[in-house]
Amino acid sequence: MRSSGLGPYLRPAPLAALFLGISSGFPFSMIGATLTTRLAQDGVTKSAVTAFALTFLAYNFKFLWAPVVDHVRLPWIGRWGQRRSWLWLTGVVVAGAVAFLGVADPRQALHTVALAALLVGIAGATFDIIIDAYRIELLEPEELGVGSGMSQYGWRIGSAAAGGLALVLAARAGWSTAYLACALFALPAMLVGAVMGEPRRHQEPAPARGVLAALRAYFSPLAEFVRREGALVVLLFVLIHKIGDTLANLTLRLLFQDLGFTNDEVAFYDVGIGFVALLIGVFIGGVLYARLGMKRSVLVSLVLMAVSNLSFALLAAAGHTNAGMAAAVGFENLASGIGGVTVVAYLSALCNLRFTATQYALLSALASIAGRFLTGTTVGAMLENMGYVSFYLLTTAAALPGVVLFWFMIRSGLADVSIGSAGRAHSR
Repeated sequence: MRSSGLGPYLRPAPLAALFLGISSGFPFSMIGATLTTRLAQDGVTKSAVTAFALTFLAYNFKFLWAPVVDHVRLPWIGRWGQRRSWLWLTGVVVAGAVAFLGVADPRQALHTVALAALLVGIAGATFDIIIDAYRIELLEPEELGVGSGMSQYGWRIGSAAAGGLALVLAARAGWSTAYLACALFALPAMLVGAVMGEPRRHQEPAPARGVLAALRAYFSPLAEFVRREGALVVLLFVLIHKIGDTLANLTLRLLFQDLGFTNDEVAFYDVGIGFVALLIGVFIGGVLYARLGMKRSVLVSLVLMAVSNLSFALLAAAGHTNAGMAAAVGFENLASGIGGVTVVAYLSALCNLRFTATQYALLSALASIAGRFLTGTTVGAMLENMGYVSFYLLTTAAALPGVVLFWFMIRSGLADVSIGSAGRAHSR
């Protein structure tokens, strides 16, 4: 897996991760910008439109029902394997929920649209649970970096393609037809299950008989992780490593507006150049993971993400400069792409193959939970009191504890001993 070029990306498992990512990304788009556009075009009030953001909460709390995906064996289709059966079931459910959202009419029954959007959120989050578990168990440990990169490429493709297709079809054939067509984006992941089979590294859970056994099974993924050497240090790292990045990203559009950048400039530099830089970063992240290994590639990406916050302090000090904006946005997205691959691969490697779905759902939720407490009101007050330059210097400093902590984990050996069976070769 240390071969150069595109070879590692063309192996069966990383290619499968690409198609899994496509299916993972589309439900998020259906209840995100696509639904916002539809509601606005149908004359729904702004307050009602923004209330639909609550449908995303399912993605934040999916770890609560992830143990069901790990432990409950489905009747009949369960004979095809724990992972494949759940992949097919949730694929059908999410496609049905999207279709239901399409036929619900906001002008006639907004409450029905709200119910349908909530169902898409829950079904999409559950689809994510099984897709992440299937991806991790399908990839070999040395493929986790490249596979995580391919999964992120797929997520971006699925989200953008579904959102774009919905807008194009809605303008020509109506929103119902658009949503019905987009429901087909569930198929790539379902086809992966049919072609690739049950993941070779999947470990069947022990059947839980009785209430006490079911409770032990529910909490066993967390209990297993906490018993590992250095587990609390690892969990602290997962919790704090994105704080600086989250703070910075909450305010970028405010910075651009106050520096006098036009909508066209923001679209070209932040959306256009930023997106290309992100894709390049994802590719580089996969290469770094393969070449440097897990620990060094994660450390490098953490340093890059911290320094990227500093670039916005420099932009704020320089003022309205297109070259400065291109450099800052390009570097930030490049670092985010690299970090997204290496850190996602690291979180994947932390999982125990007996509890892949639950532990990855827990870790990914923990990684984002700190940012949930950083509300726009809090950040706005900080900006008013500090100004942009000082604020971005603060976000750079806020990223450093995560860098230092991971360096300590490498030096102390905790970065190695905390790795779960998903990150170890020949784990059965």
